[in-house]
Amino acid sequence: MADKELTRVRGRFVEKISKALIKQLLDDLLEDRLLNDGETDSVLEDNTGKADMARCLIDMVRKKGDKASRKMLEHLNKRDPTLFSELGLTDTATPAPQKQQGWSNTLVTTTDSFWNEKRNSKDIYSVSDCSLKSRVALLITNRNFSDTKLTRKGAEKDEENMEKLLRSLNYEVVKYNDLTAERINEALRNFKEHPKLSNTDSVFVVIMSHGKREFVLGVNHSNEKPDEFPIDNIYKYLGPQECPALMNKPKIIIIQACRGGSRGSVIVSDSASAETVSDDVSQQQPASVGNIVDDAIRYVHKEKDFISLLSSTPDTVSYRREDLGSFLIQYIAEVFNTCSHEDDIDELFRKVMQRFEEFPDETKRQMPTKDRCTLTRRFYLFPGH
Repeated sequence: MADKELTRVRGRFVEKISKALIKQLLDDLLEDRLLNDGETDSVLEDNTGKADMARCLIDMVRKKGDKASRKMLEHLNKRDPTLFSELGLTDTATPAPQKQQGWSNTLVTTTDSFWNEKRNSKDIYSVSDCSLKSRVALLITNRNFSDTKLTRKGAEKDEENMEKLLRSLNYEVVKYNDLTAERINEALRNFKEHPKLSNTDSVFVVIMSHGKREFVLGVNHSNEKPDEFPIDNIYKYLGPQECPALMNKPKIIIIQACRGGSRGSVIVSDSASAETVSDDVSQQQPASVGNIVDDAIRYVHKEKDFISLLSSTPDTVSYRREDLGSFLIQYIAEVFNTCSHEDDIDELFRKVMQRFEEFPDETKRQMPTKDRCTLTRRFYLFPGH
């Protein structure tokens, strides 16, 4: 019985568990409706130290019986398999089925042992308790264009997924919607003056829109009057001359936008109600034909400590589903949730690229590009700390 397992490991659980993991388990059990808001608040607010919080949590769950105890063991195994093993627990105590592809929809947290091992290494970018609290990210989503035929249906799902992921990684999200090229430029210029940049360990800049090889398109774009934001401006504004506060700190750039118009196949839909479209404005299909769009950009200006993930190879399209959003953002969320507790950013991007080998439509091909990586050390996100 799972409640007896909790009783058996209670002492070591109280000794070894971290405060961050306690909060994660409370969130999991609250989502499962095995604890209510009052009970979770009681664990955190009625106990002064980490050990007392741990005792309160394990006793509260244990008294609720086998089902609640089993679910807590399942979450513990998922959140911190190293601690799960150290406590002498086995998978037989947590017989929950694994997701078919093994991807998590919630963030797996870094263990205390991994945090202590990596944080002071000379081979990684410095991350501290202070810098974790000062993280900041810029998120720009263009969905609604002056030309309504260019509306990027599904972009709202990308925005939701990306904001949730960034916030779970301790980034304050500076968010904009439906910007012209001039306003995108202004947003970058304002962002480089953000007061948190002096203390942060890193920044994310995520831009999602229509695009061309060297540009992200603003919402007033038309063939007659182009509305184009040069991608190289990102590197100019965040480089050492314009933004010395970010010198020697990782700057992670993610662009969901077409890089050209080349296609390898015709557009087909995955279902009658959820079609696939591209973000290449020169190849917009009628609304009844498809919903996958392609995204185009290129980076030229080089600065240190950048890494960029572009949604497709040069001159090709990238794809988006109207119900689930772009494949790039879906896969980023899956990979980061599942692997960022132990993989550095370069490896995370490689795994995102690898996900495209499993592209759901055999008649289409898309491959993101990890571009202009000038990171000189490894950067770990340390989720949960």
